[in-house]
Amino acid sequence: MDENELSYEIIGIALELHRNIGPGLLESAYENALAYDLVEAGFEVQTQVVMPFEYKEVKMGVGYRIDMIVENKIIIEVKAVADIAPVHSAQLLTYLRLSNLKLGLLINFNAKLLKDGIHRVVNKL
Repeated sequence: MDENELSYEIIGIALELHRNIGPGLLESAYENALAYDLVEAGFEVQTQVVMPFEYKEVKMGVGYRIDMIVENKIIIEVKAVADIAPVHSAQLLTYLRLSNLKLGLLINFNAKLLKDGIHRVVNKL
């Protein structure tokens, strides 16, 4: 399954999750529920993936945590905020670059209609 087909499946699962529980919960609740649903659908899901930070060829003791990587192809960043800010997309693009992955989904579960809270971010490798 390529990234586009996989993202279509992920979005369908996220839409169903949002239909079932709606907006208003904490980000961690959506993240855990989405990971559960993705695993139940048969996908390989890694959560809270540590992404090291390298500066001048030195690995720093600080790093980032990616919410989810699905099938080692797509990064998912889960949000539950009033509005997606440019920094959220920039964060996801940074994760894509650091991991050498092509496609990420920024999903804001706090949107009234989830389709308005889904943003695709592409790393032009």
